[in-house]
Amino acid sequence: MTHHLKPSTLLFLEVITVILGPAAPQSRGQTYQVPRTADGKPDLQGIWGVRNTAAYDVEAHSGSTGIPAGLGVIVDPPDGRIPYQPWALAKKKDNFQNRATADQLNKCFLPGVPRLMYLPFPFQIFQLPDTIVITSEYIHNVRNIFMHGKHFDQLYFWNGDSRGHWEGDTLVVDVANFNDESWFDQAGNFHSDALHVVERYTRTEPDVITYEVTIEDPKVFTKSWRMSMPFYLYRDKNFRLLEYECYAYLEGPTATEDQNHNPAHPNK
Repeated sequence: MTHHLKPSTLLFLEVITVILGPAAPQSRGQTYQVPRTADGKPDLQGIWGVRNTAAYDVEAHSGSTGIPAGLGVIVDPPDGRIPYQPWALAKKKDNFQNRATADQLNKCFLPGVPRLMYLPFPFQIFQLPDTIVITSEYIHNVRNIFMHGKHFDQLYFWNGDSRGHWEGDTLVVDVANFNDESWFDQAGNFHSDALHVVERYTRTEPDVITYEVTIEDPKVFTKSWRMSMPFYLYRDKNFRLLEYECYAYLEGPTATEDQNHNPAHPNK
């Protein structure tokens, strides 16, 4: 039996086709072709940012005043919890209770790595054959990833010392030589000066870098743990890094006397 569509149904389908456009071609079997720099390396350049709540808490968390809920970015261990040693878990809880004054970010200090990469501020990547430079909108932070040499000896930095190399199309960055002042987020998750970070940057789509980071610190954690998240490319017209003058907001003429003495003030 032959079924005929009613004129009203045909009209409806024609309208839907105009609105939605023709069906997209099948992508099955297609492989993303990574753009490359003049020396043949994957091109990671551009202005990128996150769309998650890791800056508040890298673990899954409920919402509260000024803090949006989030599903967390920890993929290993599978339960999404940081594997703290017992004493360190107690300290983490104490950090959270005293975060208004204990979090060095409230004093405009450098955020550390990997926290710098998922702050709610865009960052820009520049590539040179021997150095990859990441500049953040947050307090003009500049991070150099040297593609040669070894880590410094007995020198410690807020953002650590970054040494990179390529594994296929993935940029692998080994970061060491940290001080023990920075945190992973606003929730008080912390580390010691034994922190060792390994980052992996892979451009997996035209507008996406998949970022994976492994955390090791035998003084604080019972084992290593890992986070994963996408970085998204900004394509807004004329988009660029602007200025975030944290110290000016902290001490400037627009701050009240009470604000100048309160490092947790939201304008800082």
